[in-house]
Amino acid sequence: MASDSLPTVWVVRADGGRYTQACVDGGYTGIGWNETGDLSRFKDRDAFLAAFREQLPDMGRNASGNIARFRYDIRAGDYVITPAADSKWLRYGLIADAPYYYTEADDGCRFGHRRKVSWARQPLNRAEFSVPLQQTLNGWLTVYRVRQREEFLAHIGLDVAIPAARTDAAVPAHDPYMAVLDQILELSPSEFEELVRSLLSALGFEDTEVVGKAGDRGVDVKGTLNASGLARVDVYVQAKRYQVGGKVGVGDVLKLRQVIPTGGQGAVITTADFHRKAHEAAGEPGFPRVGLINGSQLVDLLAEHWQDLSEEFRELLGLKPGLVLA
Repeated sequence: MASDSLPTVWVVRADGGRYTQACVDGGYTGIGWNETGDLSRFKDRDAFLAAFREQLPDMGRNASGNIARFRYDIRAGDYVITPAADSKWLRYGLIADAPYYYTEADDGCRFGHRRKVSWARQPLNRAEFSVPLQQTLNGWLTVYRVRQREEFLAHIGLDVAIPAARTDAAVPAHDPYMAVLDQILELSPSEFEELVRSLLSALGFEDTEVVGKAGDRGVDVKGTLNASGLARVDVYVQAKRYQVGGKVGVGDVLKLRQVIPTGGQGAVITTADFHRKAHEAAGEPGFPRVGLINGSQLVDLLAEHWQDLSEEFRELLGLKPGLVLA
């Protein structure tokens, strides 16, 4: 089976296994945050996120990311893994070709947001998986992708080629930058903005905050650099979560430059890279300076300031000091 045709494998935690049996008995997987009500009224992810920020601002960005992944990213034909109450065992199943639905049924499970699942009859023993996959399954997010999907799919009997790193074949050179960027790209746009804010704080910026919204063309994050009281500089940041290989163009730099107040500076932080003309515009005399941080430089900054990042993002990225997979 070709790698690009493989189904996605998800973990949906069911409150750490507390409601796993109810989900299996009912033929569904689910999540909470019932305050949002039925999500079928939102035509797409962007519409949901916009409404979420306006109507439920106190619920937090992690909540919106988990809900959006469950509602909009999980597709029919994907697999879902849910830990049983006994953490030794894992239940898994196939997402049915049926729409998301919302219910207030009193069936022993408090999760109102649900997806139909055809659960396998026998659970899996997590000890049979590789250590990296076991560690992935220990993630704390409510809904997230499994990076080692080939191993899982082969384990349940699909005809899947295991990557070279899991065989006795010659192992290709490990690219630590790509490994970290792959982890970052698992974040939602709003989670990436929060990562940039946390990085600014780790770099010594004060009063850091996320001020934009995912997908806009203005300032996403801002902070103040205070040089021991000798100077204070307000910095306005655009966070660009692009696929590796993409490039941020000069237009993005010019648009950011236009909204920087007098005396301020700007920055664009991306997981990708920049066109040559973007570099030229960023340092053009007579205009506010715009610093450009590409994907490799972002990884370098994360490695240097890893221990100063918020604990939330150290856990969210699934990495440990040195930025290797935890």
